[in-house]
Parts: sequence; structure tokens; C-alpha cells
Amino acid sequence: MKRELDWDHVRTFLVAVRTGSFRQAAEKLGVNHGTVHRAISALENSLGTRVFDRTTSGLQLTQSGEALIEPAEEMETQANTITRKLSGLDLEPAGTVRLSLPPALSHGLLADMLCGFSERFPEISVRTISTNRVSDLQRLETDISLRVARNVDEDVLGRKLLTFVQAVYASPEYLRTHKDLIATKGRGAHWIAWSEFQDWIADSPFPDATVRHVLPEVSMQIEAAAKHLGLIKIPAFTGDADPRIVRVPEVPLQPGYPVWLLYHRDLRRVARVRAFVDFAIDYFSRNERLFSE
Repeated sequence: MKRELDWDHVRTFLVAVRTGSFRQAAEKLGVNHGTVHRAISALENSLGTRVFDRTTSGLQLTQSGEALIEPAEEMETQANTITRKLSGLDLEPAGTVRLSLPPALSHGLLADMLCGFSERFPEISVRTISTNRVSDLQRLETDISLRVARNVDEDVLGRKLLTFVQAVYASPEYLRTHKDLIATKGRGAHWIAWSEFQDWIADSPFPDATVRHVLPEVSMQIEAAAKHLGLIKIPAFTGDADPRIVRVPEVPLQPGYPVWLLYHRDLRRVARVRAFVDFAIDYFSRNERLFSE
């Protein structure tokens, strides 16, 4: 006999579909693998049919699983709407704010911002997700997103806080062993790059420097540069904060990207969200020079 569906089981199903494995679904949900397995088993018992075939190559949706996706996403939309509407009744600046931001902003900057925020709002805790992936505000993956992007096309509230600049850095030791970088156009030097293909290198002051390592997060690049492994081009506010590396002389600042603060419109009257939004806007305004020089 079929039983009523449990939303938590359906939600777990959707996360498993989107991540492709029980292990990744567990990481996404912040639970262990067994919890995900039990939720899917309970869902299949409720439906009286399998939704996944477990294969050596990963999860494969069954015909029943394929048919479940659309109504499951409709349930998700309704659940998220209920959550946002009821959250909007929260009038006290207390509780937890979930914040997503890229590693470049979490490196050094986040602790300084949280220090002031915690003093002003001691009843609010902040749970962060440091990721280069764009968090889905519509699905309430996070309450607030600090995002680095050229443009934002989602139906969300927010504003562009500022546009940062980038600079080229290396360790003092690396500069001592690679003299005349400008004159040689970087010949014999190496870049530590964000990805394998970096079009901007050809237009940089060091087009003849080759990519030696690909490290996709700013903290990795700073550590590598501090160990004298090469040149890095990173946001100036992150590079200037680390005394182990210095700006490469005679290299002009490079244009960076806008920083946006975004949140779902249904959360605009939630006191803890409003408190963090207002504080963050003020923080970036007061510290704008850190991002532009």
C-alpha cells in the first residue's frame, strides 16, 4: 500500500538527481551517505517502485524516477515559497544567516567583516558557503549571496557594491631570481593560473611567461606564490593582505569584476537578513579604497 510522500525524501531525491550520486547528495545536504540511502529507500517504498538503478557508473533514473522529477520540482517550489513567506514574519534580528561567497572574498575579508557584524548583532550567527559556484537563491540554497560577476540576470533583490582591481604578485625571492621581467616579457618565468587557457596572458606585461600550475582558488595561488613558484594575477585586496607576496613593480593595475550583494525578495523584511544586508553595504562602502587601489 502506497503511503503519503515525505517532503524530506522528495528533496533528497532531487538533490541526488542534480548531483548524480548519493555521496555528493550527502555532502550537499550536510548528512552522511546512509541517511541519503535510507531516504531514497523510504521514498521508493512509499511509491512502490524504484526511482534509481544503482550501477557501477553511478545513479541511473528509472522510468518512474524520470516521471517523478516534474512533480517533485513543483513540490520544491511550493515548499520554498512557504519557507520564504513564513521567514518574512521574522521581525527580530536573531538566528542564523546563510551566506555564500567566492573564496576570493572569504580570504581575509570575511573575518574582518564578521568581527564588526558580530559586535553589532550578537544574536545573529553566520553560516558561510565558500564556493565559486553560483548559489541558487530561488531554491533557498543560501539567504544572501556575495557574488563576483559581470552581470546578474536573476529575479532577486540586491545591488552592485563596487568593482575591484587586480594586480600581479610574486614573492620577493622570486623577483630576485627573475630580474628584468618587463624587459624580457617574462621569458623564463611562470604563471600560476586560474585555468589552463588564459587569454589575458598574451596582453599582459609578461606574455612569454608560461603557465606552470593551474590552481583554481585564490588561497591556493597565494600559497604557491609565497613558496616562490611563480606569478599570480589576483584581486589586489587579497594580495595586499598577505605580507609574503608583493606587487610586481611597474605593472599597472588590471580591471577586475563587480561584487554584488543579492538576496530573494521574499526575505527583504526578515530582520536578520536585513541587518546583514545593511551592514555589508556599509562595510564595502567604508572600505572601498581597499578594492580600488
